[in-house]
Amino acid sequence: MPLMPGAEPYRHDGGEVGVLLCHGFTGSPHAVRPWGEYLAARGHTVSAPLLPGHGTRWQDIQTTGWQDWYAEVDRELRALSGRCSRVFVGGISMGGTLTLRLAAQHGAAIAGIMLVNPSLKADSHQLKAVPVLRHLVPSVPGIASDIAKEGIAEVGYDRTPLHAVHSLSRFWKVVRAGLPQVTQPLLLMHSRVDHVVHPSNSALVIGRVSSSDVTERLLERSYHVATLDHDAEQIFEESSRFIQRLAPAAKEGAPRG
Repeated sequence: MPLMPGAEPYRHDGGEVGVLLCHGFTGSPHAVRPWGEYLAARGHTVSAPLLPGHGTRWQDIQTTGWQDWYAEVDRELRALSGRCSRVFVGGISMGGTLTLRLAAQHGAAIAGIMLVNPSLKADSHQLKAVPVLRHLVPSVPGIASDIAKEGIAEVGYDRTPLHAVHSLSRFWKVVRAGLPQVTQPLLLMHSRVDHVVHPSNSALVIGRVSSSDVTERLLERSYHVATLDHDAEQIFEESSRFIQRLAPAAKEGAPRG
């Protein structure tokens, strides 16, 4: 099945600091590519993989589950760790969920994590009904492109497949249980207005992780896909400062070796 235009994985071979960026549920690397390009321009090695079942047609995600999505980012993290001396992980929405799981599982192998509107729980009655609803209807309207900025659209599915949503809800439970094992420095950026993931998800992260170095930033002008919205530049700049603070020896533009 051919990829949707713009859904391609993004990779840049840069310096000793690696950054893994994880896209969201039913989305694609398109949502994090500008973030990755910004960090690549500052000399970092960047990888933004395409999750299994994503970037083609919504029916393809129905045969995948959270174990498949997590396995993909886990492989990318291991590859970056073999290539770079320090590795950071970031993600938006479910990409933030994947980031938290990686942090809980890999510990000191990750130098810091960056989250944008992470998802950890069902906030709507419709989501809470998915275990039953998925047997009655295959999909509901999509969640892509919750963006305040006019003229900007996210490359993602126009339908939300419910079997995959059910797997995501099971993944949330796994990640919530592992939050106390997250000890890395944390940069958490969340929108004041988000029509997909309620801001209480971010409060849940801050309340349960064991990180002692936590920076929280409120995104005033963006909706859910903030990496493509009005506050994108703030996200990119905050991320760059976060990385430079924790990996000061990595000068911008410094080649590997």
